[in-house]
Amino acid sequence: MMMVHSMNRESPDKGLDSGKYVRYTPEQVEALERVYTECPKPSSLRRQQLIRECPILSNIEPKQIKVWFQNRRCREKQRKEAARLQTVNRKLNAMNKLLMEENDRLQKQVSHLVYENGHMKQQLHTSSGTTTDNSCESVVVSGQQHQQQNPNPQHLQRDANNPAGLLSIAEEALAEFLSKATGTAVDWVQMIGMKPGPDSIGIVAISRNCSGIAARACGLVSLEPMKVAEILKDRPSWLRDCRCVDTLSVIPAGNGGTIELIYTQMYAPTTLAAARDFWTLRYSTCLEDGSYVVCERSLTSATGGPTGPPSSSFVRAEMRPSGFLIRPCEGGGSILHIVDHVDLDAWSVPEVMRPLYESSKILAQKMTVAALRHVRQIAQETSGEVQYGGGRQPAVLRTFSQRLCRGFNDAVNGFVDDGWSPMGSDGAEDITVMINLSPGKFGGSQYGNSFLPSFGSGVLCAKASMLLQNVPPAVLVRFLREHRSEWADYGVDAYAAASLRASPFAVPCARAGGFPSNQVILPLAQTVEHEESLEVVRLEGHAYSPEDMGLARDMYLLQLCSGVDENVVGGCAQLVFAPIDESFADDAPLLPSGFRIIPLEQKSTPNGASANRTLDLASALEGSTRQAGEADPNGCNFRSVLTIAFQFTFDNHSRDSVASMARQYVRSIVGSIQRVALAIAPRPGSNISPISVPTSPEALTLVRWISRSYSLHTGADLFGSDCQTSGDTLLHQLWNHTDAILCCSLKTNASPVFTFANQTGLDMLETTLVALQDIMLDKTLDEPGRKALCSEFPKIMQQGYAHLPAGVCASSMGRMVSYEQATVWKVLEDDESNHCLAFMFVNWSFV
Repeated sequence: MMMVHSMNRESPDKGLDSGKYVRYTPEQVEALERVYTECPKPSSLRRQQLIRECPILSNIEPKQIKVWFQNRRCREKQRKEAARLQTVNRKLNAMNKLLMEENDRLQKQVSHLVYENGHMKQQLHTSSGTTTDNSCESVVVSGQQHQQQNPNPQHLQRDANNPAGLLSIAEEALAEFLSKATGTAVDWVQMIGMKPGPDSIGIVAISRNCSGIAARACGLVSLEPMKVAEILKDRPSWLRDCRCVDTLSVIPAGNGGTIELIYTQMYAPTTLAAARDFWTLRYSTCLEDGSYVVCERSLTSATGGPTGPPSSSFVRAEMRPSGFLIRPCEGGGSILHIVDHVDLDAWSVPEVMRPLYESSKILAQKMTVAALRHVRQIAQETSGEVQYGGGRQPAVLRTFSQRLCRGFNDAVNGFVDDGWSPMGSDGAEDITVMINLSPGKFGGSQYGNSFLPSFGSGVLCAKASMLLQNVPPAVLVRFLREHRSEWADYGVDAYAAASLRASPFAVPCARAGGFPSNQVILPLAQTVEHEESLEVVRLEGHAYSPEDMGLARDMYLLQLCSGVDENVVGGCAQLVFAPIDESFADDAPLLPSGFRIIPLEQKSTPNGASANRTLDLASALEGSTRQAGEADPNGCNFRSVLTIAFQFTFDNHSRDSVASMARQYVRSIVGSIQRVALAIAPRPGSNISPISVPTSPEALTLVRWISRSYSLHTGADLFGSDCQTSGDTLLHQLWNHTDAILCCSLKTNASPVFTFANQTGLDMLETTLVALQDIMLDKTLDEPGRKALCSEFPKIMQQGYAHLPAGVCASSMGRMVSYEQATVWKVLEDDESNHCLAFMFVNWSFV
């Protein structure tokens, strides 16, 4: 192609004459393109070198070479933008088609409801009045449920133990599934926050007035239909609650489809209910319009068919016709419809746990949306849109996430066929301890073949569950992730990390009150929508004493954090981690521990529990009643279930000591979470009265010392000209001061912690007086603030006060707080001895 560029024409006398064009020859363009491929933006020296090395470019000025590269970069940018716009346009066209189909479906549903409403009204007018409940709504609902529970009475007369009978079940399951995916068989209600768009997850809806629980999602993916089907059929790869899927029989169908008899085991989300399993028929086939469909339903006594394998450790759940419909999209990619419809036998679990098994929102997040997100993630990884650091392939990092979740689920469930057995309790039933003495069981993907150092060693798991009141799961997980020192014990971390060494059991067990360690979080990968992140946590080592210098080494954790978005409805929040060594090999052994918080349905209960309260779930299961005085003034009773599981290795001689340590450690974590819950539980409303002023003699004395020391060191009154000498008045003035005033311990052998704060200081740190004493100063100030305090510390001790420049600090929730100035002064007791340091943050605000 002949490339034309603006170029000065060379004249015999004056060199260059402006206003003319030069036509580049194909050879010149080829030479320039070769250079552009290697370096799109060459320097001036490189352009001059190009002219010298290529004789065919000798008649072109360096300035014109520069212009050519500028134009070439501009054309490349325009080409990429045009390709991007074409992709967006293709997505928008497909989404428009999807929305038009959804609109047609909704119109059909409206017409169907109008017809039913008129029919029921006519029945009501002509009825004899003998029916007890003759309301329109109850008749419609009961009719729908009866129709769904008994869709085809002729199943009982059908012989489904042969291929023809199984094909009949498959065809009926296909018809029912399609009516749910694209029809009006289920009354779908769109989930809040799931807005359609070219880059959105898709359209997500949940069932209403439906037998069982159901969820539906449809969206666009840039993969071909058969590739999507291959990914979704591999259920354990994307469904974290799936333990295993066994295909027991494969039967070719006469129409080119395939019938499979499948046995699926699911993990229980908590320690308080049995796991579920499914015995299903899965039917895969192509439709006349070129779509590929995979539908699945349970085989029961009502449907007929072979009997599934029995299992005493599981409760058999029922899968109503479900599956996924994959339609090819013009220009590439697919339109994906997913339907999940199950009955998890909620009546077999304790009443307090039933919302977990009766919530379509939780089903949507854990299954339906998870499947769609996984396919989108694979699609973007395949196209190269997702970039990961550290030289790791996306599949490797995804495997790490799966292994962490699987190991944590194994610990929570403690299946007998994995080798787990209960260990005797210490008299209290709040902590469950299980051991696994089968080294052969740990050859699985979540542990690695070289995990246990010697035969006869095992793994011990201490676990517990508790009920949280009005504590948002996302907020609690963020706190646990960002403030590890508030709940973790360095000695326990050291013992867990020692399992990766040659002689792990030479390291002593945890000691009470281990010195807190600093943590540095290094991100590895995030899913496309940032709902899950994989990271490495470096714990900076400290020694308890000179003889413990062997423990003073950095440790590393591989950590998976999910569910930190507070706007997700029905989302499960989880923080799972496992010690790793510095090599961080792809097949590194993992022994996961962590936390899982699952929200229960929010209900309005006038006599609900107190807003700032955590309950032992064991007491809730025993039917404990609440006091009338604990009623929530706003009538809000938001609950969630927290499950804790920690795993440790042991040898034959240390089993009892490790079990004792594990129980003590998990109990201390439960206590820490109860204190944290008091701090982070949101106040019911902005009209709630502030925290009452502490009126103890100690508080009055401390306020007097703070005020007197400030005046003594700075020569000014802390409260201005209105300063009063009365103890109660002085306390109220300090408590209601507009600036944040905090007191910090003054110790040289330990990290300073806050001991007192006024109302404004508590608001700034987003905490309470009870939880304040667990917050360390060095975790609140940022790096420049800590350096400024260290540089001014000698001046504070000698002169009595110092002013720190404007800076940024962090609240207990991890939110950044900016302040214009901070004044620090030494608080003296009556005998002039040092009592603490006082901080006053002026004009602070959340960033």
